[in-house]
Amino acid sequence: MTDQVNTRGLALEFLLEVEKGALSHVALRGMLERYQYLDKQERAFLTRLCEGTLERRLELDAIINHFSKVPVKKQKPVIRNLLRMSVYQLKYMDQVPDSAVCNEAVRLAQKKGFGTLKGFVNGVLRSIARGIEEISFDDLSICYSTPQWIVDQWVEEYGKDKAVRMLADQYVEKPVTIRINETKTTKQQLKARLESEGVTVQEVDGMDCALAISGFDYLRALSSFREGLFHVQDVSSMQVALTAAPKEGDICLDVCAAPGGKSLHLAELLHGTGLVEARDLTDYKVELIQDNIDRSELTNIRAVCHDATVLDESWIGKADIVLADLPCSGLGVLNKKNDLKYRMTPEQQQELVELQHRILDIVWQYVKPGGKLIYSTCTVHKAENVETVDWFLKTHPFLLKKEIIMLPGVDKYDGFFIAGMERKEHD
Repeated sequence: MTDQVNTRGLALEFLLEVEKGALSHVALRGMLERYQYLDKQERAFLTRLCEGTLERRLELDAIINHFSKVPVKKQKPVIRNLLRMSVYQLKYMDQVPDSAVCNEAVRLAQKKGFGTLKGFVNGVLRSIARGIEEISFDDLSICYSTPQWIVDQWVEEYGKDKAVRMLADQYVEKPVTIRINETKTTKQQLKARLESEGVTVQEVDGMDCALAISGFDYLRALSSFREGLFHVQDVSSMQVALTAAPKEGDICLDVCAAPGGKSLHLAELLHGTGLVEARDLTDYKVELIQDNIDRSELTNIRAVCHDATVLDESWIGKADIVLADLPCSGLGVLNKKNDLKYRMTPEQQQELVELQHRILDIVWQYVKPGGKLIYSTCTVHKAENVETVDWFLKTHPFLLKKEIIMLPGVDKYDGFFIAGMERKEHD
């Protein structure tokens, strides 16, 4: 590695940015785009150090607190995050020598203007390096670096055995899954194209429209991506359009669509017929959808800015399919969004349940009699999933036709919930 100090310095900047409120996946993507000149090995080191330090934060803090006289919460942000990323290297990155971790941390502390604390940093890290193998934690929250309220909720709703498997799934390395744009290419053609670009490609069991890719450096550097031959999408998420099963000529409305993967899937399944209107709340989100539409070159889909909580009378009774993939706590995808567990609170989760009810109360009106409403979330919280559907069916003229519950670590893919409902012919 040509410049580990610089790479570690970038990791420290990332951690400070996230602590100030930046979304981790956005901050990391932006950093990797800015520093494309780093070689593949450095980028891999940087990515792992950033993501690993973030996702293991509670455990790292517990280790630091065990060895430091100054508790983590009382440390300066630079020192706190410098210690976290150093302890992550000591515990989880065996190829990095302990002496290098300690020396580079001291150097970075001095470079950041904390030379007076370099003795503290050095002393704490060398104590941890000597004693890290001797400490362990029984507490599930610390072991899996997941806030206690989430652990309690999962144990209550799914039992301890399943909860532990769900918690452990956050740390399982998974390939990126992509959905083939079958309007532009075939699975075999795309597989050959990706392999020619140096990408490792695997089949995905039971999903003809999907492939799993790994070994690539930077997604946007792949010409196959820029040409719209595929879209990055988890297999769980692909089930949404497959559950909707549009028939040619259907009019479809996706009320919370960004970044547009499910909408595009619907449009592809329509084989150039019908229409998909993909909506979201802000111009920024609509631009994300439009960017993906432009790459795909599909002509039967449009992006529109609209607030799903506001009734659009022009759509009442017009849609064959309404897709409501609604804002949720996101706790089914912690494997991909490693700071989400720290940002979410029980109070916010309850507010999201209320928002889901409010949106469903509006958007069901767009469904034709005999048409379909597909409700989905990327969470595992029952109040946002089965309980919301139970409430909806008691108060609206729909029948439940299909319900899919996927739990991370228990089922093969990300945590996801899908309910396929049909509007009664007569309310």
